[in-house]
Amino acid sequence: MLRDIREQPKETPQPAPRRISLERQRITGLPLYFQGYLSVRHSRCQEFRVYWTELRGTMLFFYDDKKAPTYSQKLDISALTSSTDVYPDENGSAQFALTLSDRELELKANDCECGKEWKGFIVTVTKLSVPLDESLQPGQLTRMHEVLEKEKKRRIALNSGSSTSLNIKSPPSSTLTTMPACFYAVSRQEATEMLEKNPSCGNLILRPGSDSKNYAISTRQELDAPCLKHYKVMSKGTSYIIELERQVTLPSLQDVVNYFVAQTRGNLKPFVLQTRTAEDPAF
Repeated sequence: MLRDIREQPKETPQPAPRRISLERQRITGLPLYFQGYLSVRHSRCQEFRVYWTELRGTMLFFYDDKKAPTYSQKLDISALTSSTDVYPDENGSAQFALTLSDRELELKANDCECGKEWKGFIVTVTKLSVPLDESLQPGQLTRMHEVLEKEKKRRIALNSGSSTSLNIKSPPSSTLTTMPACFYAVSRQEATEMLEKNPSCGNLILRPGSDSKNYAISTRQELDAPCLKHYKVMSKGTSYIIELERQVTLPSLQDVVNYFVAQTRGNLKPFVLQTRTAEDPAF
């Protein structure tokens, strides 16, 4: 049968927004308070970099793409000491800076209204108080008060050790994120290059799996010769399964990392960059 020449090629299906939202919720373990595009510049960097940004709890999560299920950078803003006023730049964008106990970050929104909204939500969750800003609209203030109540309840649940009512995971340590420090939203090839070029930073990377639903561990050890290995980590319910000759099931991704470290008696060390370039700023 001849092919109908009027038939149009099918577009590649894109992930459903709800599935992306659920995946981000699962990975971060934190409630979403505000989101949108932000340009970000670390104090040591020369240029701004645009991210799709989410404010979850007192964490900012930065995504390279609006539809990416996993974040590429994150910033704990719970130790916010001050923030500047929002001011327009020569291109009409709105800039403001956040000062934390150990660093300063410059942020840029599309316009002043958006910038003031971002700053308002950030101040609300870190200071547990809605800012007194006459330029904020009644609807914006209402949402900030709603977020304030949610954040207060979240902290009470964390302090009491019960997160059932908020449907979030209790963090494995004092941090408010469920992702190990050695997690990077990179491909297999990028992880290999990171391990080869930065041996002093560690030799074990946790990264997204090729299907964006599961995870993988990439390792590099100096034996008789450099040895690179990659292991699948399947997500199943609230557990994670390491695909070894004999499957190992663990309750969290941090436990997955700890398993590799323990089994090699510390020869495998989580990869954590100490310094990053302007192209890959450390938040």
